[in-house]
Amino acid sequence: MAEQITYKEAGVDIHAAAELVGDIGALRARTEKNRKLYGAFGLFAAGFDLSSYNEPVIFTGCDGVGTKLELLLEHDLLETAGKDLVAMSVNDILTTGADPVMFLDYVGVGKLDKTKISRVIAGIVEWCESCDCILAGGETAEMPGLVSENMIELSGFGIGVAEKPDVVDPTTIGEGDILIGYPSDGIHANGWSLVRKILSSFPQEFTDEDVISLLAPTRLYHDVVKGLRDAGVKAKAMAHITGGGLPENLERILGDKGASLEVPVWELPAVGKVLNHVETDEAFSTFNMGIGWVSIVSPDDEGAAMKVIPGAVRLGSIGGDKLSVNLV
Repeated sequence: MAEQITYKEAGVDIHAAAELVGDIGALRARTEKNRKLYGAFGLFAAGFDLSSYNEPVIFTGCDGVGTKLELLLEHDLLETAGKDLVAMSVNDILTTGADPVMFLDYVGVGKLDKTKISRVIAGIVEWCESCDCILAGGETAEMPGLVSENMIELSGFGIGVAEKPDVVDPTTIGEGDILIGYPSDGIHANGWSLVRKILSSFPQEFTDEDVISLLAPTRLYHDVVKGLRDAGVKAKAMAHITGGGLPENLERILGDKGASLEVPVWELPAVGKVLNHVETDEAFSTFNMGIGWVSIVSPDDEGAAMKVIPGAVRLGSIGGDKLSVNLV
């Protein structure tokens, strides 16, 4: 009889993976408060009842954490990785005017470490809970030999729902409309290949405290969207400022329209050290430059939009056929 080999001996412990699902159950349950799954958690697929909507429109988005993950793992900031994963997808969904209702995660590892994965899930749960989004399910894949034992692969998938009349329509943007910027909490989860290059090239310039401050989690902008809604303001367009910075992300919604924007200098000390090594145009096309979200509103709504959260700034107005972005 040929020698018998178990799945565990090949590097995959399916029983430990099953135990992990039970371990995170109490964490995940925190995300089912105001919203509930349609059916039980832990089945082969998750459902959400849309019968409370009159004309529901579904929006989806997916993203990851990118190369920021390497530094998060190095500095043992696993919860931040989970928060980044949620924010990168949920913020994109929020730009449509939709409410985030469900989130799913994919976690790929070389060797299952229940403590580490549970900490990532804890970050996911905290951010999902804060924006009333259900952690509906996910996948943990143990892949020995393909993923390093010291690495975690992460992907996130968000689902949102809006009433059809509430969907944001960028084609309504007109001459004179106002662009309001809302502050970021740091570099968020874009541009980290450049940041890592700068950190490795000029290590003497950055303390551990500097690096940790740069690694602050990506901010969720559900409070901006809710604040606009509560104030009776319907944004004509909203942009999550990620890869490509202000120029590329605003061009997505402006089409053939232009605007001249004046952006305040980013005051975070450690960010300033990074920007010392980046040309201004490169910085604007790589980082959010302190503005993580932009809402475009009518002039009549400018005052209300500025009061939604502290730190909001008037960036400029729609006019011309080119977009220009300048520091002030």
